[in-house]
Amino acid sequence: MATKSERFELRIDEEQLSRVDKWASEQTNQPTRAEAVRRLVNLGLSAGSSRAVRFSDGEKMLILMMGDLFKALNIENHDSNPNFLAKVIYGGHYWAPKWDMQGVFHDHVDDPQDVSYVVDILDMWSFVEEAYERLNHEQKAAIMAEATNVKFLGFDGNHEINKMSIASFLVDEMERFSRFKGRDMNSHHPTEARYRRMLAAFEPMRASLAGGGLNVQQLTALLKR
Repeated sequence: MATKSERFELRIDEEQLSRVDKWASEQTNQPTRAEAVRRLVNLGLSAGSSRAVRFSDGEKMLILMMGDLFKALNIENHDSNPNFLAKVIYGGHYWAPKWDMQGVFHDHVDDPQDVSYVVDILDMWSFVEEAYERLNHEQKAAIMAEATNVKFLGFDGNHEINKMSIASFLVDEMERFSRFKGRDMNSHHPTEARYRRMLAAFEPMRASLAGGGLNVQQLTALLKR
């Protein structure tokens, strides 16, 4: 018996429609636009509602082989724990890893827009701090009279945790923006609103900074935001 279906109207913008068409063209059987939307809806619902992990047959074999290897070498690793995963596979308990190994099996993925934004903020603050360090004592005193702080403080660990995590990973793990290495990226208070105001003022300046840095007037304008 065929599954009953219902027709409804859906409006999406041109960018979204282009992404749907691109996804459809990359599939082996190149589904129609309507079929592509149905498949994407199913993928989204599965990703959002499922609390179970999925392993391919090849991944299952690798996990089982790793468990045998760890056992033969008397290795205990509670982070990867292949023996636990072997029990998951044999028993079909695919819900268990997200309960017991939450640091590994989770659904969080960094938003590319957040990554681009954090990179822009770190880049801007690199220019700001370098410009401030070039000032003489009198100029620094004048800046401090206008600004609340002249160093990058990070992001709020309570309300801006994703951006704080991205900044920490870029600096500490990927070794980018080395001047911020070793800093506490938790500002302990919201900073994003100020950073966005600064970034809006910095972007028009950015094109003129090739081979140079911020001048005193530009630096003062940014730090007063």
